[in-house]
Amino acid sequence: MNTTQVWFTSDHHFGHKNIIEYSKRPFADVQEMDAEMIKRWNEKVGNNDHVFHLGDFALCSTNKLREIRQQLNGKIHLINGNHESAAQDCPDCFEWIKDYYELTLADADASRGQRHLVLFHYAMRVWNASHYGAWHLYGHSHASLPDDDKALSFDIGVDCHDFYPLSYAEVKTIMDKKNWTPPFGLRN
Repeated sequence: MNTTQVWFTSDHHFGHKNIIEYSKRPFADVQEMDAEMIKRWNEKVGNNDHVFHLGDFALCSTNKLREIRQQLNGKIHLINGNHESAAQDCPDCFEWIKDYYELTLADADASRGQRHLVLFHYAMRVWNASHYGAWHLYGHSHASLPDDDKALSFDIGVDCHDFYPLSYAEVKTIMDKKNWTPPFGLRN
């Protein structure tokens, strides 16, 4: 998988009216929210790109989810969030649906040329290979958790990133600014 075609995002809550108030989203109604988030997604993501969505894709009917999915570019890999009943009813809309996923990507700047990412809907304080520099991306918190600049993790949710998915390069830029110190003198 080419890293220029890899994107990460979370917590769109397509079709969810109450999320506008809950997360103080700047939209008049759910139709405006969905249309704008679809537009911003497609401004970045190409048809053959891979999007790792870290949960809470939509809170709507299965038919509405299918309608939204048909408008979105890319191959979507879905990590289960706590609001996935519509997604569970139409798994064919996604490349796969999993509770948790560990992704390895080629990256010349990483140890042994491989970058290890742990993808989960929820924030974790430690994760597999965190002490070796593995990255952890999460959602769920809607920008309510303060970022820890000493940990190689952050909230990938749309509420933190102006309702856009982030590319691998954008994630890497954020991680490169962290003040993480490897406990064993090793860096991945």
